[in-house]
Amino acid sequence: MKDFRMRFLTVLSLTMFIATPAYADLSVSFNEGAPKDRFSFKNVGECPISSATLKLDLSGSSSGLIFDVTGSGAGVEVFQPLEFVSGRNSLMKVPTIQDGDDFVEMNIKKLAPGGSIAFTVDIDDTKGGREITVSGSEIKGASVRLVQ
Repeated sequence: MKDFRMRFLTVLSLTMFIATPAYADLSVSFNEGAPKDRFSFKNVGECPISSATLKLDLSGSSSGLIFDVTGSGAGVEVFQPLEFVSGRNSLMKVPTIQDGDDFVEMNIKKLAPGGSIAFTVDIDDTKGGREITVSGSEIKGASVRLVQ
């Protein structure tokens, strides 16, 4: 009887462990700059983030933000192409952004604890105001989603 209880408790413990979801801790920051804006994503958790998709979605922003990556297209005045400044090797491949896009998806191969992915690009406001600079309230409503 004692042996049965030990096996049952071991199976129960393993089942509870397997059923526990894993959560990633990701710190996200945006820095408005001239001529380049910068997005940074840092793994502040204790576990690596592996085989995940990270989506930055500007479509819900209050000012209709878009990526301005070419001299012709939806953006205004100054443009800056997507350029990774850290974490490029953490990605399965470098994503492409078209001028006027309002989201980017990055497929993460592996991002170690403390590791970061950061890129520069130009984003523009499409709903008036000063299109070439983005103030804090203009990015309100943008979202970041990590799916593992």
